[in-house]
Amino acid sequence: MKQKRMVPFAIGLLVIVVALLVVGKKAGWIGKEYAISVATQKVESKTITEFITANGKIQPQTEVKISPDVSGEIIELYVEEGDQVKAGDPLCVIKPDMYISALNRSEATLNSSKARLAQAEAQQIERELAFKRARQLFESSTIPVSEFESAEAAFKVAQAEVRAAQFAVKSAEASVEEAKEQLTKTRIYAPMPGTISALKVEKGERVVGTNMYAGTEMMIVAELEKMEVQAEVNENDIVKVSLNDTALIEVDAYLNRKFKGVVTEIANSAKVTGTATDQVTNFDVKVFLLPGSYADLIDSTARQFYPFRPGMSATVDILTNTREDIISVPIAAVTTRVPDEDKKGGQKENSQTDLSQPEERTEVVFVHRDGRARQVKIKTGIQDNVSIEITEGLSENDEVITAPYNAISKTLKDSMQIKIVPEKELFE
Repeated sequence: MKQKRMVPFAIGLLVIVVALLVVGKKAGWIGKEYAISVATQKVESKTITEFITANGKIQPQTEVKISPDVSGEIIELYVEEGDQVKAGDPLCVIKPDMYISALNRSEATLNSSKARLAQAEAQQIERELAFKRARQLFESSTIPVSEFESAEAAFKVAQAEVRAAQFAVKSAEASVEEAKEQLTKTRIYAPMPGTISALKVEKGERVVGTNMYAGTEMMIVAELEKMEVQAEVNENDIVKVSLNDTALIEVDAYLNRKFKGVVTEIANSAKVTGTATDQVTNFDVKVFLLPGSYADLIDSTARQFYPFRPGMSATVDILTNTREDIISVPIAAVTTRVPDEDKKGGQKENSQTDLSQPEERTEVVFVHRDGRARQVKIKTGIQDNVSIEITEGLSENDEVITAPYNAISKTLKDSMQIKIVPEKELFE
């Protein structure tokens, strides 16, 4: 009876022992050490071009928004959207009747002021003569002093009236000039050569305009042969951008095509968007599209022959740095580790962690040497989408582990045994 009770216990013990043997063999506790399958690649020298990517909109480099300086009804409209204009070409006419009347009133006021001035000047001459006679008579004691003083006062009043009339004439002349200018502004002309890129009014529509602020926006004249991308660059990347940096531009309307550009302007002030808890800080960067990169798209026979239109979406790759013949590895080969992490082992987990002082991590790669992974501390430089520069720690022809990423970032330890296989086998 006792032997029968021991049988299940023995079977269970045997199962546990077998399981421990299997796990121990794979973990390298007993027998041959378990090797992790990895892919490797030789360190090589190559050229790396670092760039930053930003999104933006295409806009004319030069455009003028046309607004009236006077209010009224549009009675003539000489252009349509897409028309080519030269500087000085008439664009539209605002009904001038009210401004003609204002000019006539101002001219009438001027004539009246001139007449009053002539009258005041005549009266001044008359009172000047009376004053001179009174002075002679007073000096000969013919008239009393009061009569002489009255003549003198009358002469001074006449002089003041002449001056007042002169000022009235100047004021009336200014009113006439202002009325003429207002009347002139009822005819609106193109301020520069270009294309009517937007027309926002129709004949018969009323517009509002003053000299103090912008009135109704009627149309936009733009130089469509000179276009630029206004891109928003993140604050983390803006320090890398410089004037005259080269850029490659992708426009959504032209798939599989890249155009060349150059950075012409970098904003000094940031543009903050988003809510207070999720703010994004960007800087506007203007990239001029080089006409030579899209010359083949221009159709001079078409009415609107420019390939780009204001508001088109674009993606800009600004080339910020290029270095030739430098040591580089794939970006996936680089990871970060805490120094001496492997040596600490499980001690790190059991020790109390000071959350106020985060652990410093260093950049490392794993190099294949004698069938094992060797952790090597490195320093990195510029990078592109594929490769990253190694400035310290590696030499050409070193063999670095490039895949799988999970093993590089977590599993691999210094001196761990590895098995090199083609990269495609890692994902089968």
